[in-house]
Amino acid sequence: MNDKLIRYFQKIMPLSEEEISAIVETMTIRQYKKGTVLLQEGQISTEVYFVLEGCVRQYYLVDGDEKTNNFFTEEQWVISMNSFGQQKPSGHFLDCCMDSSLVVGNREKEESLYKKHPKFETVSRKVMEKVFAEQQEILSSYTTDTAEQRYLKLLATRPDLFQKIPQYQIASYVGVKPESLSRIRKRLLKK
Repeated sequence: MNDKLIRYFQKIMPLSEEEISAIVETMTIRQYKKGTVLLQEGQISTEVYFVLEGCVRQYYLVDGDEKTNNFFTEEQWVISMNSFGQQKPSGHFLDCCMDSSLVVGNREKEESLYKKHPKFETVSRKVMEKVFAEQQEILSSYTTDTAEQRYLKLLATRPDLFQKIPQYQIASYVGVKPESLSRIRKRLLKK
């Protein structure tokens, strides 16, 4: 299971045996049941997660409605950037939308790795650049794409989600009500 994280890091930068051992020694893997809330709105995030298996959803509550803005699946980082990085209360929720196996990290573990192995600061920066680029892509999609275009992008780039996630959460992510998503799907089937 921890091989996934090691492989992920090695795609970014080659690691020595000593560095691999340091990761394995500090790694905490936890199993979470579907429905587990990892972070609530208003809490300050003290942990980051790397998804080994499963799916974590990020959403906001707006006038009592859940507005999903991201799904994190295998080999993705779940980081409440503003809350974890700036120690500010979170504006969103993170929950496991299916049973999930996650690597759990915190600031203490991060700093310890940096002290012993300064190379991890570079690796961490590259990870954050990737996470930031993914977030920026999602944000730009909400600005420039129609709901149908967002649906088609999701279908093309992350087809696995359609087997894992309830349709009402897909609809929320695309930015429409479930009925509108049904109409989009019917219209696309006719094409």
